[in-house]
Amino acid sequence: MEETTSRYELESALLQVAGNYSWTWDSRARELFRKIPSMNGEAALHPAERIKLLTEDDWAALVADTEFAELARIAQSGIPQPIHLEDSETVAYFSPEFGVSEMLPQYSGGLGVLAGDHLKAASDMRMPLIGVGLFYRDGFFRQALEHGQQRERYETNNPRFLALTATPARVELELADRTVTSRVWQANVGTTRLFLLDTDLEINDEQGRRVSDRLYSGDREHRMRQELLMGVGGIRAIRQLGYEPAKFHLNEGHAGFLALELLAEEVAKGLTLDQAVSVVRKRVVFTTHTPVPAGIDRFSPDLMRKYLGVWAERFDVDMDELLQLGILPGSDDHFNMAAFCIRVAGRCNGVSRLHGEVSRAMFQEVPGGSEITSVTNGVHARTWVMPKLQTIFDEKLGEDWHRPDPQLWEGVADITDEEIRTVFADGRRRMIEMADRQIGEPTRLDPDVLTVGFARRFATYKRADLLLRDRDRLLELINDPERPVQFIFAGKAHPADEPGKQVLANVVEFANDPAANGRFVFVPGYNMAVARTMYAGCDVWLNNPIRPREASGTSGEKAALNGVLNFSILDGWWDECFDGENGWAIASSAAEDPGRRDYEEALHLYDMLGREIAPLYYGSDGSPPSPEWMAKVRHNWKTLGPFVTASRMIKEYGERIYQVASPS
Repeated sequence: MEETTSRYELESALLQVAGNYSWTWDSRARELFRKIPSMNGEAALHPAERIKLLTEDDWAALVADTEFAELARIAQSGIPQPIHLEDSETVAYFSPEFGVSEMLPQYSGGLGVLAGDHLKAASDMRMPLIGVGLFYRDGFFRQALEHGQQRERYETNNPRFLALTATPARVELELADRTVTSRVWQANVGTTRLFLLDTDLEINDEQGRRVSDRLYSGDREHRMRQELLMGVGGIRAIRQLGYEPAKFHLNEGHAGFLALELLAEEVAKGLTLDQAVSVVRKRVVFTTHTPVPAGIDRFSPDLMRKYLGVWAERFDVDMDELLQLGILPGSDDHFNMAAFCIRVAGRCNGVSRLHGEVSRAMFQEVPGGSEITSVTNGVHARTWVMPKLQTIFDEKLGEDWHRPDPQLWEGVADITDEEIRTVFADGRRRMIEMADRQIGEPTRLDPDVLTVGFARRFATYKRADLLLRDRDRLLELINDPERPVQFIFAGKAHPADEPGKQVLANVVEFANDPAANGRFVFVPGYNMAVARTMYAGCDVWLNNPIRPREASGTSGEKAALNGVLNFSILDGWWDECFDGENGWAIASSAAEDPGRRDYEEALHLYDMLGREIAPLYYGSDGSPPSPEWMAKVRHNWKTLGPFVTASRMIKEYGERIYQVASPS
């Protein structure tokens, strides 16, 4: 791009950069969009929409800014180029949610964020993979607080303002008494293409248009329609677009019905249903994320007959025979999506070593259940590590530090205490500014006080209120005159999860208590941006689920990459990664009574914070964080850095689960 860049050339370059979600992890692209003028509130909009809102005066200033034009050229040249997808190697990754960016609100929590990181890592490693899901017009709810209680509001999303492009595909799907048509949108995530089905079309009746309205909303029948659309509709969509994947990856059981389409094709060739299952298993892999039976999708026999009766006819079997594919032995007569997926998948995995053990025990009576393996979740490093720390890693470790190479992480020994202090101070400042902004008034968070963070979905098993078991002990920590501890919490409860919403209300109530002295803060409006800022601004990351109900728990992995030390129950990923020195473990109680268990684990939590963690942080010279703390941070990076990245995860999937061409 020459110095005499025209508006047309500049606008074209900006729209191209905004049109690929690689801008969410490309530092040059993020810097480019930070320089775009914006009115109040516009900075929170998608870059594609902000570009369309620029005034003539804005364009005149940008065209005249040669440095901006050069940055646009560099960012444009950095857009990952698509890779050729060979059918013999391509993986189709189906997920009910994708957390690619907070500006593409098609996720609710960890499952979706993991799916987004999966797509990004596939792009980084140039794995031939496409993503498939639904486009939810109303997305997932946006959170606000009202009188200390969570309130939900939904906003309608315009796909064209989210850098989605319409494909020519039109998919028809029979859903009981009606046929529903969906269009298919495409999002570009680096080299990876993400396809999202959308039923909000005038050709559909009102019920048909609502099939893809919201993520995780409605009754069981609504969920059934969504899952049939995602699975059967999804496979039909990508075939219309010219893809015939070698493998179909089910990220949880929500898209499991895609196997119906594959089975029907084999039955049409003359195979029995049992024979068809044997053939289909060679092409399907299944990842389970749920360590408790209550978290698995289940459908009643009546609902199954209503929606799958047509499939029984296609298979030329009795409906009861089809239902048997989803029966969990020892359970009731409901169709269990996890049991179904295990039966039709040739390879199944949990998302941590411990979760693999739990899953094998939970599904041991299901054919294939005893063979469930595990691939521990990882996180997309370039998305989650604060920019200034990325710069240091680039200089000291090399620009490939986000790849699974332990040798590169030896370079953390060269990062000085002063460099760590400087980047940590910047992260703390930005986090406090974010908290002030989200709360709507200045907080009393102190940049020089040991800060413990917790940002999670407020499911009851995650026990966000474990800290509150003994409020007097907690207040002693907060108000310690020499080594105070402050806490910052964030997270959402599902709209239908009343116990989870009560836990959230309890946390908010304590945060508003004058006795907490402003050193216990709850940040509303939880999303990926809030979480990312917290990972960069805390010293300790708290995770205290009921063991072994945390399948993986990737928030601690994101924190670890930012130099935040984990303090966690030995569950999920931490159970296999804690080495005694790279953080701390909360001792699990052997008490059978839940109340006693929680109380004992809370006491250990208070003791560790007050007697070990705070003294190490403050040290003896009064200039926290202490040199000993810095050494622990480096050890955290060295031992966890190469393991917790999504690049390691995607490499394992390629070699052990997909068994197609290994990613580079």
